[in-house]
Parts: sequence; structure tokens; C-alpha cells
Amino acid sequence: MRPTGAMHLGHYHGALKNWVRLQNEFPCFFFAADWHALTTHYEDPQVIEQTVWEMFVDWLSCGIDPTKATLFIQSRVPQHAELTMLLSFFTPLAWLERVPTYKDLVEKHAEQGRDILTYGFLGYPLMQAADILIYQANRVPVGEDQVSHIELTREIARRFNHLFGREKGFEEKAGAAVKKMGPRKAKLYNTLRARFQEQGDQAALEEARSLVGDVQNLSIGDKERLYGYLEGGGRMILAEPEALLTDTPKVLGLDGQKMSKSSGNVIMLRERPEDVTKKIRTMQTDPARVRRTDPGEPERCPVWSLHKIYSDANTKEWVLNGCRTAGIGCLECKQPVIESINAELKPIRERASQYEEDPSLVRNIIQDGCEKASDLANDTMRDVREAMGLNYS
Repeated sequence: MRPTGAMHLGHYHGALKNWVRLQNEFPCFFFAADWHALTTHYEDPQVIEQTVWEMFVDWLSCGIDPTKATLFIQSRVPQHAELTMLLSFFTPLAWLERVPTYKDLVEKHAEQGRDILTYGFLGYPLMQAADILIYQANRVPVGEDQVSHIELTREIARRFNHLFGREKGFEEKAGAAVKKMGPRKAKLYNTLRARFQEQGDQAALEEARSLVGDVQNLSIGDKERLYGYLEGGGRMILAEPEALLTDTPKVLGLDGQKMSKSSGNVIMLRERPEDVTKKIRTMQTDPARVRRTDPGEPERCPVWSLHKIYSDANTKEWVLNGCRTAGIGCLECKQPVIESINAELKPIRERASQYEEDPSLVRNIIQDGCEKASDLANDTMRDVREAMGLNYS
């Protein structure tokens, strides 16, 4: 996530709540993308450091657990930059220019008086690819608007493996890796490989990949060779990730527009209860309800978008009927939302207090995460350098 400082409800429902769930299902890597922030805010870099720490406090307060997930800062793992540069040598310029969000973002920032027609901004999807590939990630939690970035990452990994996956003695090394699987699994692997290569059986390919992934005594290098050997190619040095699409509720701001700090329409995750109450009580409502006795339409009211997230079926029905018949007033309608949001934010505020009182807790967690991320990044970069003829040992 790009460091934007303290988080609001949009961040929580759009990403963080999902991250908390995913850390219990997968080994996860969550990092502050400070280099990515420089692609659009290079003229104001001094704000990045403070916003990074504010962001981490909110992540931890929301339930991101450093014993389950790795938290780190992108620029503290310089291998990201090295892999980005190496990938840039063979990534066609046209691949970057066709990224759907590129022109839209250039126009958006131009309207704000910010020039982002730079080498770094054009290459930001390539750095995103490096961020993913350097950890051999197989799933990336994204919304639909980011699927094209994951597909570009897959194409870059595929091109790298095609260009550099032909290591010396590959067939012999792959054969030796097959034997390490044990007689029964080796026989099944060879059968599945033949079914795919001779008959194009995709089910056999998926079964064989799963089989390799489940074998515990194989090194990462051997697994990569076996994945590549399945399809008749070379060693699969960089894994092709898949987009992990998740449903995220759209959280509108206090004015009915997209929740954004720059628009001043947000509820922050560490907002005081009295401030949450004040903000919601003064929210805009259906303009047709000029007087208490005027009926309204919830679908035209920003408060209804919060009811969709926070209220149960009975409360929603109460709102729909009460608003349309003028049976309830706007302040009555807002009260369940106020109570639900404050109830959700209470444990977040409480967890945040320990990190606010002792900032070293956050810094120690991030330092440990940076070291762990760096170790894994080194494993990938060692293979990448070797494949590209840059291993001068």
C-alpha cells in the first residue's frame, strides 16, 4: 500500500479487513510502497517517512499480526530496485504503455498541476511486478481494476523464464529432482507429464503441479525445475502469480463521494467517538427531505451506504420503511450507524494506544520484517543473477 498516513474506513473495508483474514490462510507479505509514492509525489518526499509509520500503526491496530504476516518497507529491501532494473532490460515499452490506468492517472494528476510524465511513473507497473515476483508470490489480493497489472506480471515472468530458464544440464537436474520425489510420486509425476505433453490434458498439468508443491523434501530450485519440466521448457525461475479477487464493499464518504482525505469526507480509524458521532450526525441526507414530515429515498442518501455495511437486515428494513414514509427522522436513522461504527473502531483505538505510547514497538516489528523479506528476496535474486549470467562467484 502506498503510504498516505493514517487510515480511514475506506482503507479498512477495501483492504485491511481482508488482509486480516488472509493472514490466517496464507503466509502474507504486506509492505509500505514508499518508492511507488515517489512516482507521483517526488516533489514532496519529506512527508513519506511519517506517513509510513502512521500507516503501520493502523495496520497493527486493525489486527495485522506480525507473527503471521511479514510487514516491511519497500525501500529497506533494495533487491526490489535491482530486480526492477533487470526486468526492464527485456520488457517491451509497448507493454507498459498499454496499462489501462496509465493514461487515466497521467490526466488525473495533470489536472492537479502535477507532472508525472517521467521514466519512473511509466515503469511503476514493472516495479509492481518486481514487488510480486521477488517473493515468488502465487496469489495477490486485488480489486478488478488491478487485474491487468497481475496479467502484466505473469507475462513478464513468462518472458523471463523463456529467455533465461535454460540452465546448463537442465534435463539431468530435472531428472534427478524427479527421483527425489520417491518411487510412487515420481511415477505419477511422469505419467501426468506425459498426459499433458502428449494429449494437452490441462487437468493432468494442474494435478502434477499440486503434486510437486506438496513434496516436502524438495528445494525451491528443484521445484522450479519440475514445474518447468512439466511443460517441456526450462527451469521456472520466476513464478507466475494469480489475482486473488475479493469482494469489498464500496465505502462512500460523508458527502456521498469516494472517501478520501483530500476531500475531507472521511472517518479515520482512530477517530474519537464524539467526533464520529458529530460527523455522522451532520452528514448530508436525501435532499428531498427538507422537513421531518417529508418522505425520502434511502438510495439517494449517503447514510444508506453505511447502513449497507453496518446494519443487519431488520435495521435496513426499518430504515427503508421509515424513510420512505417519513416515519423516522434523519437523526434517528443515523443513530444505529453511529453505534456500529464506534463499536467497530473501539478495539482499533485501544490497540493503537500502545503503539502511540511506544513507537519503538512498531519500528522493531518493521525491522524484523525487513530482514525476513530481504532474506527471501536474496534467494530469488541469487537465481535471477545466475540465470542472467551475473553470478561472478
